[in-house]
Amino acid sequence: MRIISGTYKGRRINAPKKLPVRPTTDMAKEALFNILNNLYYFDDISVLDLFAGTGNISYEFASRGTNNITSVDADYGCIKFINETAHDFEMPINTIKSDVFKYLESARNKNTIIFADPPYNFSLDLFSKIPELVFNNQLLEDSGLLIIEHSKHTNLCELPNFSYSKSYGGNVFSFFEAS
Repeated sequence: MRIISGTYKGRRINAPKKLPVRPTTDMAKEALFNILNNLYYFDDISVLDLFAGTGNISYEFASRGTNNITSVDADYGCIKFINETAHDFEMPINTIKSDVFKYLESARNKNTIIFADPPYNFSLDLFSKIPELVFNNQLLEDSGLLIIEHSKHTNLCELPNFSYSKSYGGNVFSFFEAS
């Protein structure tokens, strides 16, 4: 994987093969950040990266100037890798090793963008818990977005607060906003 833009543009990051991850493709990540670039000034936002995996999305935000980034993942190896990479690149990424659902149940900080990249084989019930917890606990700022990455075989458009989705190959980003 590589960082698409910003201070660390073009830097390659090689995650250990043993991590239980499926990083967002560079094509899909570039398309997502083109959308976000038209909505936000990256140095003015806070980001919560759920199911952070390798930290791919967190690194992209940090490279573009975001200073308030929290990455949450249940896997110790993923958290360790994100910490090491953030330290090496001097990126302001805070990590939390936690089950994402437990984290969302107790979290109280509002964020501008919450990005979730859960396993593609999640049931619709598990996918629906993410926006449910985010909106019930009011974890988004007024102009904020919840973005859930999923496969083209999953349809989230019937979930509350769904706004729109964008497809890139087999990847889909579903956007949710407070109503």
